[in-house]
Amino acid sequence: MGSVLVSSQTDPSPEVVDRVAEALRDGGVAVLPTDSVYGICCAATPGNPGHARIFDVKRRERTQTLPWFVADASDLARYGRDVPAWALRLAERHWPGALTIVVRASDEVPPEYAQPCPAGPTIALRVPDSELDRAVVRAAGVPLAQTSANTHGAPAATSGSGLEPGIVEAVDLVVDAGPAPVGVASTIVDATGPELRILRLGALTEDEVLLAARR
Repeated sequence: MGSVLVSSQTDPSPEVVDRVAEALRDGGVAVLPTDSVYGICCAATPGNPGHARIFDVKRRERTQTLPWFVADASDLARYGRDVPAWALRLAERHWPGALTIVVRASDEVPPEYAQPCPAGPTIALRVPDSELDRAVVRAAGVPLAQTSANTHGAPAATSGSGLEPGIVEAVDLVVDAGPAPVGVASTIVDATGPELRILRLGALTEDEVLLAARR
């Protein structure tokens, strides 16, 4: 059973941050709270066994890649290639926040984390509005490959107490920060083509996305 740690998202415990980062660097899998829902994550390093474990814990086929948590808006240009100006404006306005932006993957994205596409591989990036999550990314030294902490088809957990027991049993660490402040999954925007496409509406509305992109 995974060890359960307690930490605030806004004022994270340095000890918790260090312990989670160390576990992830060692190939472990952890559940972290976010501003939207709880997520299960691993370090986005090549050949990390934790990557495959996430799909096993989720009971999901490896037909899709995992979005990444990054620490800063500048990472959009680092891990993305040919990022359109409107996507940079979106990141400037809504990061940190419940917005995921899909971009063409740069050479810094290991192949196993990129989504194959006819026009080239892509990667989904997000800067969560959680001081805890961003501190873990910085301490781990790499982005975190992550997805919602639930088995495939089950509702996403919006609090530590709402996590499925099987998820808690299967991971190495769980950080409980109580209820997620937003409690709704992130909005996903595709920035790989000439026009903005919203792939999933979540915490941000269509109007909020379009207004920020046009500025």
